[in-house]
Amino acid sequence: MKSLKKAKIAIIGGTGFETLFKGAEQLYVGTPYGIPPPISVKKIDGKNVAFLPRHGLEHSTPPHRINYRANVYALHELGVERIIGVNAVGAINHKFKPADLVMPHDFVDFTKLRCTTFYDEAPVTHVDVSQPYCPEIRKILVETVKKLGLRVWDKAVLVCTEGPRFETPAEIEMFRRLGCDIVGMTGVPEVVLARELEMCYASLCYVSNMAAGIQERLTALEVSKICQQIMPKIEQILIETIRVLPTPREGKCPCANALRDARFK
Repeated sequence: MKSLKKAKIAIIGGTGFETLFKGAEQLYVGTPYGIPPPISVKKIDGKNVAFLPRHGLEHSTPPHRINYRANVYALHELGVERIIGVNAVGAINHKFKPADLVMPHDFVDFTKLRCTTFYDEAPVTHVDVSQPYCPEIRKILVETVKKLGLRVWDKAVLVCTEGPRFETPAEIEMFRRLGCDIVGMTGVPEVVLARELEMCYASLCYVSNMAAGIQERLTALEVSKICQQIMPKIEQILIETIRVLPTPREGKCPCANALRDARFK
């Protein structure tokens, strides 16, 4: 059996990365949780980087049906230690505008039907998510975006909903009162599953629309148009972040030792 090409860094995103990963080797990785979409591996600035299309190659899997456990576990099998998730979000905070970039520092989980853990059996495992997003990756992402002169919000609370429908105005108003700034359908449980496997994870979000009730109506076409507009900038951010991201990890985050003292023995 051919050994899998290893990568320390991974990007999880939707469509739009065809240019960045053009000519990349595609890997099919089996996991105990199922088979994820093909993973592309390519050298970027001399580092092997894996790309996993969250919704599949043709963007055919809706957010509530994504096999998040298979996706994250497959990257773990490839030796990935750091993940950057790229997520389209709606703005709840009125200060945020379409095409703005946002680095969430915390999240609220309003999903309903997803498998959210690798630890369904003994030993009982409780991972700490006091800092759910890797502070080291977040810091580099924020510095990179500012260096490129782009508009960025370096703190935000992300609320993740089940989908695939958009939220109602009443739900958005509730989330606003809870202190949420942005809303999306794919950030959770991805971030939690990465922490459970002691992988660093940070989310690079772009605002694709104002949330329900803030603008008159929402369409998937609108989200797609903003994605096409922002993607060249996202690619630039990712390339520069990968260039300066230190490998191996330097122990400046809670991610690598997340399972230490997390289990009942």
